[in-house]
Amino acid sequence: MSDKIRLSAVSFLNTRPITYGLERALGGTRFDLSFDLPSRCAERLLAGDADLGLIPVGAYAASDVDLRIVPGIAIASHGAVRTVLLVSEAPWEELDEIALDGASRSSAMLLRLLCHERGLTPRFREVPHDDVLNAVGGGTGALVIGDAGFEAAEKFRHVVDLGAAWHDLTGLPFVYAVWAGRPGAVDADAVAKLQASLEDGLAARPVIARAWGEAHEGAPALYESYLTRNIWYRLGSEELSGMAAFFERARAAGLLARPARPRLYEGAATSAVPAASRGARSVDALLSDAAAGARLSPEDALRVYAEAPVLELGAAADQRRRALHPEDVVTYIIDRNVNYTNVCVTRCKFCNFYRPPTNKTEGYVLSRDELARKFQETVDLGGVQILLQGGLNPHLPIGWYEELFRWMKANFPLAIHGLSPEEIRYIAELENMPIRDVIERLIAAGLDSIPGGGAEILDDEIRHAISPLKCTTDTWMEVMRQAHALGLRTTATMVFGFGEEPRHVVNHLERLRALQDQTAGFTAFICWPFQAEGTRLKLRDDTTAMRYLRIFALSRLYLDNFPSLQVSWPTMGPEVGQVGLRFGGNDFGSAMIEENVVSQAGAVFKLSAEDIERYIRAAGFTPRRRNMRYERLAAA
Repeated sequence: MSDKIRLSAVSFLNTRPITYGLERALGGTRFDLSFDLPSRCAERLLAGDADLGLIPVGAYAASDVDLRIVPGIAIASHGAVRTVLLVSEAPWEELDEIALDGASRSSAMLLRLLCHERGLTPRFREVPHDDVLNAVGGGTGALVIGDAGFEAAEKFRHVVDLGAAWHDLTGLPFVYAVWAGRPGAVDADAVAKLQASLEDGLAARPVIARAWGEAHEGAPALYESYLTRNIWYRLGSEELSGMAAFFERARAAGLLARPARPRLYEGAATSAVPAASRGARSVDALLSDAAAGARLSPEDALRVYAEAPVLELGAAADQRRRALHPEDVVTYIIDRNVNYTNVCVTRCKFCNFYRPPTNKTEGYVLSRDELARKFQETVDLGGVQILLQGGLNPHLPIGWYEELFRWMKANFPLAIHGLSPEEIRYIAELENMPIRDVIERLIAAGLDSIPGGGAEILDDEIRHAISPLKCTTDTWMEVMRQAHALGLRTTATMVFGFGEEPRHVVNHLERLRALQDQTAGFTAFICWPFQAEGTRLKLRDDTTAMRYLRIFALSRLYLDNFPSLQVSWPTMGPEVGQVGLRFGGNDFGSAMIEENVVSQAGAVFKLSAEDIERYIRAAGFTPRRRNMRYERLAAA
């Protein structure tokens, strides 16, 4: 790229850490930076007057132009934001009219959505940004955004922080603005410079606050607190889930004309936390630093795994869990694991579920009638999702899956969390199609997310020994990479107990962490030990609860960019699951109305939603239902 990249950025205080390095020429001669109101930034981008705009996410979702998002950078909040407010002299529920600040589409859409969620139907009218405070009076409230929020919070009787209202509703962050542009507008070098500008700005927040206070006759301490405590600048996994939840709820409320997904520019890693020093540091120091959020290196992780006492390792993981999830809420989901076929060509030694295609007696493909019964029962029991996985059946082309997904979406209010990377790889092989094209077609048919099954140990030395016909580590990772690039959220798993060494476990975690640095597409990690009963692969390894807890706690410390870790009570039992909540876990998994794979290899634990809530409370936490994005849901 020889021409300068034209940037249109928001002119508010909260933008300054993002543009600080650019304004100080950190980006060299690559950028031409200008400032405007949020809505104008979006208009300039869509008109072709800017290559990248720091635009409201509502404008991103509503655009009929194909846009991409710069990874790792956002204006977001994890609760109260202080500068997106509904102000009024009467309570929210009594307002007849709300004046909308015309400067931001996202905040206006968020307010309309929150009114819809509360069953409120006020009239809305748009007013200019500079006149919005004058509209307040009687039964008329106003949406105030940006720096005017500091004054408005002190001026009116009733003030509702929309960031806090969104977090109370969903438990997720809200993203207000992102760098967005057309595909190809920026390359990896430009993305790196934008990320470096943010890093420079985050370090300079006290300087920015002082300068803003001098220019606007305000208190620098107020502005510094705002930039540090209220605004979140990282676009990570939780923020992407918050965006996806906003888009889906807005679509359901009739505020968006078409589905939208956050899609990132590919090939550029987000800014990662540096790994801990490689010097001769004690295990206690490594645990302390990791518990505080410092990044472990692979060498550090091997030392911690080998030398740290399990209770100290668990305590460090618990400290990290509390930092990431300070409310002491433990989530769970009600879904059904539907294995649509047991016909499979891979003949994995550790699987007792599959039947080869030649077995006409015991091999099956579930009929639509049987599927309909299972799906309707799931809905009746409060389920929100189908975990749809099966064998690699050579008789099921991609069209079979497309028809199934469309039928499911037309008849049942259930999310499709479906098809492991191995299944998607096999469909691509059958159809002689690129993996990306397969995923795109499945998304168009209704696929919502992809489970992390089939990972086992992401090291080909182990994979070849236990499942030589399965896809390679690189292929598993590529499916996930392509899914994330297309805006899908996925989970990641690990099954241990195959005779692997600690280096294989750490290599598995490192691969996941590295991809998450690039895509932020994983929502959660789940691990469990190999269940050997009835399989052709004999158990010759440690699969005890103590090893599970050691690996689980290490995973919480190592996967510093994964927001959630799910305990595996179906294989370990609910009591061990409770202990796992003190070893870094924040999710109790699924009530699992049905499960057929690990249960055929010796795991027999079953729990209802009521049982799960009882175990969570007994462990000292508050239970909350969720969906795959970890968006909190109201109990049925």
